[in-house]
Amino acid sequence: MSETLTHVGSGKVRELYALDDERLLLVASDRISTFDVVLPTPIPDKGRVLTGLSAFWFARTAGIVPNHVLDLREDGRSLECRRLRMLAVEVVVRGYLAGSGWKDYRETGAVCGHALPSGLRESERLPEPIVTPATKATTGHDVNIDEAEAARLCGEECYVAARDAALALYRHAEEHAARCGILVADTKFEFGLDATGAVVLADEALTPDSSRFWPAEGYEPGAPQPSFDKQFARDWCEASGWDKTAPGPELPADVVTGTRARYVEAFELLTEIDFADYVADPRVVLA
Repeated sequence: MSETLTHVGSGKVRELYALDDERLLLVASDRISTFDVVLPTPIPDKGRVLTGLSAFWFARTAGIVPNHVLDLREDGRSLECRRLRMLAVEVVVRGYLAGSGWKDYRETGAVCGHALPSGLRESERLPEPIVTPATKATTGHDVNIDEAEAARLCGEECYVAARDAALALYRHAEEHAARCGILVADTKFEFGLDATGAVVLADEALTPDSSRFWPAEGYEPGAPQPSFDKQFARDWCEASGWDKTAPGPELPADVVTGTRARYVEAFELLTEIDFADYVADPRVVLA
């Protein structure tokens, strides 16, 4: 009997299908978004990289916090998952000063309510990782909020559990990535609640879409860093003269090739698995 799928939603990258009352299928496409606009040009294999890396991390961090994954499918881009009641915020962990955090720091000396030492430079490692929650915008940009507002939106107990899990996940990933030659500058996590009310890791984990991955070799604070994520495509869009409103521009072939290469390199460095081997047998990331 063929499987019955009911399409229940589309994100910037993923398609969501209902399998039954307890299970969902999360399918990662090759779409790429910059400045919250989905571009018309896909990045080949991007969805497989996101799914494979997420499955890799989910398998290795289940002892830190439970996650929603039930199975990784043979196409390498689909995860069968438990249904959860999702928390209203994304939990962003920052270990380095970059992106909107750097912008806020220059203006106020703080990031989402976290006062930081004076004199820090762009891309500098923070004394300790900090958590900077953000609301999940259905359109437009996510909005950074402080932890008090996040606790109000989620409930104090749920937010504290999610925050503590996010910090533990970040520290685990940072240590692993450092051995692989990658600095995890920042990353975002999403959590939901299961039927018992326990906090569960969901969506994706520590991918080039949800993280800033920098090569450790040559790292020097004081300027933006080269990266293994969508920053390459974002930089091209920034320089193209596009006004950052839909529709987005078509990416040239060299930007597509360069972006794919960065995603695949991040996958191979972090998993220590040849990407071609993953395409042939996705379950190698679970071993």
